[in-house]
Amino acid sequence: MSAGPRSGVGDPADPPDAGGTLAAADDDLPRSRRASVADRVLYALFARHASDRGHAADRKRYRGTALGTGFETYLSRVYGLSWLICVVVAVPTLVVASGVTPSLLAAVDALIRGDTPIPAARSRPWIALGIAAAAGLLAKRATVRLGGVHLRWLTVTRRTDIERTLPGAVRYLELLSSGSDGPRAMVANVAASDAYGGTATSLRKALTAARLAGSLDEGLRRVARDTPSRELLAPFLLKFRKHAATGDAALASYLRTESRMLAHRQDRARKRARRFLELLTELFVAVLVLPALLVIAATALTVVIPEFLPPVDTPVGVVPTRAVVLYGAVVFLVGLGLAGAVAVGTLRPPNQRASYDRPGSLRAALASAGRNPASTAVVAAPFAVCLAAWLAVSGYTLVNVGLLAYAGFAVPVGVVAGRRTRIDDAKDRELADFVHAVSGHVAHGRPFPDAVEAVAGDADLGVLDGDVAALAFALRSTTATGAVGRLAGEAGPGRAGETGPGRPRATDAEETTDVRAAAVGRFVDRVGTPLAEGTLGLVTGALNAGSDADAVFETLRIEVGQLYSEQRALRSSMHPYVAVGWAAAALVAGVVAVVNTQVIDAARLAEVAAATDFVTEPETVHPDLERFRLYVVTQATVLASGWFAGTASRGRYAALLHSGVLVALCYAAFTLGGLL
Repeated sequence: MSAGPRSGVGDPADPPDAGGTLAAADDDLPRSRRASVADRVLYALFARHASDRGHAADRKRYRGTALGTGFETYLSRVYGLSWLICVVVAVPTLVVASGVTPSLLAAVDALIRGDTPIPAARSRPWIALGIAAAAGLLAKRATVRLGGVHLRWLTVTRRTDIERTLPGAVRYLELLSSGSDGPRAMVANVAASDAYGGTATSLRKALTAARLAGSLDEGLRRVARDTPSRELLAPFLLKFRKHAATGDAALASYLRTESRMLAHRQDRARKRARRFLELLTELFVAVLVLPALLVIAATALTVVIPEFLPPVDTPVGVVPTRAVVLYGAVVFLVGLGLAGAVAVGTLRPPNQRASYDRPGSLRAALASAGRNPASTAVVAAPFAVCLAAWLAVSGYTLVNVGLLAYAGFAVPVGVVAGRRTRIDDAKDRELADFVHAVSGHVAHGRPFPDAVEAVAGDADLGVLDGDVAALAFALRSTTATGAVGRLAGEAGPGRAGETGPGRPRATDAEETTDVRAAAVGRFVDRVGTPLAEGTLGLVTGALNAGSDADAVFETLRIEVGQLYSEQRALRSSMHPYVAVGWAAAALVAGVVAVVNTQVIDAARLAEVAAATDFVTEPETVHPDLERFRLYVVTQATVLASGWFAGTASRGRYAALLHSGVLVALCYAAFTLGGLL
């Protein structure tokens, strides 16, 4: 760190951060003027519940969330929704309860009236009303409880985000500590970067509180009190306050030690996540395959022994038990696939989750449909709708219409995403080489623009050649602009608003800094990978803070190399889970094919019925219907397996590709094999 004096951590004269403080301060103000009419009505009706003792824990959890509404407004919305759900549940329950079979109502009447006879006609409405009221109140109570669960889920999600991004933020602070900026400016630099997720959000809150309280010390203390990360962020902020007040050397030493400790902790957390993924995979396969196999076995047994699952009489008619079990299993398998995909996706680090922005105009979406999966989705959605309409008109079953339309949407989007992923992988590989080469030039004393220009002229960076050349040109233009400004300033004193000696140098430096930051920002946008967004942003911030260029690029080289190695290791470790997903789908499809050909066959059933006494009613078995039901179970299993395998492989876009391909292959195999 520089020897020059800095503003203290509690100095109210420190400049506030320039990135979003006013907006964040506005978010903390009362919102009654901006509230909608519905919010005002709900607030007037239910805001009193916010002071109940039963919501004390919810209020505490709310402080750890990043919601934009006040706690009273949020709770009022929850109570309003609970009454709406109460009515939605009570009305159908009343209709169903009123239509219950007379025998059940007679039994209830007998239990209620005991020795005192009560006419059934008079007791029946009261029983129905009681059941409906109980169901509605239970639904209302459950909705209120779910509102608290939602706050808990938001708190856990935000805590996880903070704990994943805090190590990188601390490494950035350690790098900034070698410059001349004060603690508030260091915190503002980290808070302005979106790459640090929940940590940056917490630091922005600290800056907002510091602006209102006049002291960064007080802002850090408030965030440490309210943050959901009680084990990591809270002690870090409190120790940051302490060491910042002690001195520059103490703060730099603390950040260096904390960065190493957090790196070790992050590595241990990554290993635990990998072990948890292994357990999750075993559980997923067991829960996915076993129910499907049980349904297949039950179907085969009911074909041979119809009395195994007899039909059930209900108020809406006779319901085949086999159909209920079968389609219940379908719903369960689809839900399991979604849950497994979400669970696997949460284990993937944020810097390894690809996300793509959809262009604002339709023309831009059409132009980028071949390289942007989000744009491809815009184009593929109408195609899928048209395909579904054509299939329906052609006489396909509703199940196949939905499945083939899904495949028609998912496969093109997944293919474009796969192509984009391969390009991004090549960019990340070349980005690591680019940073390593620039770091070597800077270590030999070259300025950053000259180092980039030398690398652009000498190195072969493949897909990054054009982007690096554009960056070198932008930085060279920045240097030339600064030189022209200095010459103009040295030409002589100027009047107000003109350049002159003394002041022009600071102005030119600021302009050069801004243009350099914009050039690096455009380069990051053109590269467009999470690795670039999470690493290159610290270059301009650290250099602007006066940090040593050699230390900046050495840290950047280590950071990029480590993240790229982790990225490759994660993808390699995910290959077995992709194979597991495909193997589970193939296993269930194979078992169903055997059952359809060897068990559910009219001629074979007739032979078995003539030779044995097992098939008691062969004429009641409909082979085509039974085969179609097993096909639906197979497609549900295939869909769930594809979601799991794709999410483990690359993420949600790969989940679309894997599931769409598996669904199409399953349909083709069953159709060509005559199993439908």
